[in-house]
Amino acid sequence: MAPSTASAPSASGSPPEPLPQAADVVIVGGGVIGASIAFHLAEAGAGRVLLLERELPASGSSGKPIGGVRAQFSDPLNIRLGLRSLDAWRDFTRRPGADIGLETVGYLFLLGSERELATFTEGVEVQNAHGVPSRIITPREAHELCPYLDPSGLVAAAFSPTDGYALPRAAVTGYLDAARRLGATVRTRCPVTAIDTVDGAVRAVRTPHGTVRTSAVICCAGAWSGAVGAMAGVDLPVTPLRRQIAFTGPLRPAPPRIPFTLDFDSTFYFHNDGAAGLLMGLSDPAQQPGFEREFSREWLTPCRAAAARRAPELAGLPVTGGWAGLYELTPDRNALIGEAGHLDRFLYATGFSGHGFLQAPAVGEIVRDLYLHREPFLDVGPLAATRFGAGHTARPEAHII
Repeated sequence: MAPSTASAPSASGSPPEPLPQAADVVIVGGGVIGASIAFHLAEAGAGRVLLLERELPASGSSGKPIGGVRAQFSDPLNIRLGLRSLDAWRDFTRRPGADIGLETVGYLFLLGSERELATFTEGVEVQNAHGVPSRIITPREAHELCPYLDPSGLVAAAFSPTDGYALPRAAVTGYLDAARRLGATVRTRCPVTAIDTVDGAVRAVRTPHGTVRTSAVICCAGAWSGAVGAMAGVDLPVTPLRRQIAFTGPLRPAPPRIPFTLDFDSTFYFHNDGAAGLLMGLSDPAQQPGFEREFSREWLTPCRAAAARRAPELAGLPVTGGWAGLYELTPDRNALIGEAGHLDRFLYATGFSGHGFLQAPAVGEIVRDLYLHREPFLDVGPLAATRFGAGHTARPEAHII
């Protein structure tokens, strides 16, 4: 079948641009992971880089209004990914050159039991060994950092001052704008419908708007990665799950500047929203897997109940609106990064289970190097998608929210 040069619709309403007939590498997915990889490949002069996004950039998991950035993990792999990325987020205004609204307010994990304290004490030791300035603090110290807290129910807290949050959509835009300046091609509203393979190698990517010849595909499709992998015969165990957040709207008086505060037991979290209000979130244990992305006010019931335990003042605050997006969960809540063993040049970076934004800069570097047959700064072999098969071991990570 001859490749088509039919046009893909333009996101801006301007005349659509045709798909290229061929590319050296096709990135599937225009969230922060795909955008970071596109930038890093284009910066490295990796040839004809084409990114295809089924909707609009940052329309999936990366669409959240504010994303946390941290290095507080228990697994050294995740710690190093977080540290490398924190350096890149701090340097983002220079490279690639955009303001992402980075707020270095710290991450504050609330610990309500001796078991949780033991877990985080061990985690802090590992973090400190890698250069993360985290520490265990008392309930009173936690209250001083975040006056909304009721310290009476806490055993301790874990705090790292160099963590914080930024704006994922601004980061995606910054990466993609820079990638385009460096020669990459980005096409939106252009889903991949098939991946052609011959004799164990990638040959083409098909879309409703044409077929692109290519010898390499990088899957960064987030919650949709399982379906993309299946097109090429690659098992990517990713499950979509709705996660929701709520906004209080501007408060009077305006909230104090507080850390990104998380209750480890309930997963309830809150922080400033950048507009004189607060943002609150919770992983609802009753939420069923699926692609639903509508905000549900019924979710506020468990969210307020969790708030009442740790920050009672927040439980009664008005909610002016909310947002729902998809987490891309793997069986062990750790990322899938690597290259398929049985299909030449099918790479993947997905399944970040809520950690994709904070790890995106480091992952962009790593996938660039894997594509270029360079040795990455970190061995991500343990994050291969095949780790869930017989005889393999899932990755440990205690600091999951």
